[in-house]
Amino acid sequence: QVQLVESGGGLVQAGGSLRLSCAFSGRTFSNYAMGWFRQAPGKDNDFVAAISKNGARTFYADSVKGRFTISRDNAKSTAYLQMNILKPEDTADYYCAARDAVDSGYTATARFQYGIWGQGTQVTVSS
Repeated sequence: QVQLVESGGGLVQAGGSLRLSCAFSGRTFSNYAMGWFRQAPGKDNDFVAAISKNGARTFYADSVKGRFTISRDNAKSTAYLQMNILKPEDTADYYCAARDAVDSGYTATARFQYGIWGQGTQVTVSS
């Protein structure tokens, strides 16, 4: 049974940075593509970033491109989301997600493509 646990959320001022972590357990992490999504109050769950299982390919939502960086450490079975130049509109619950992937370069950007989800971590950006 794969389990994902996010951490690193909190309250930060606009312009600041946070790094979210997603700890993976239960299977071989390097077999899974990873993604980050977020959901603001009253809004849909939106794609943020994705990374292939070998880390070679990444993909970002336009709203975070140039500010956020997704990465992974397969030795530590952990995915990360470095968030810089945070804006109040980045305020949301952030979720990591995983799906097994045959293709080493596979990335998934749609919610339905992921079958495993963490419980979320809250990020609040004050103006």
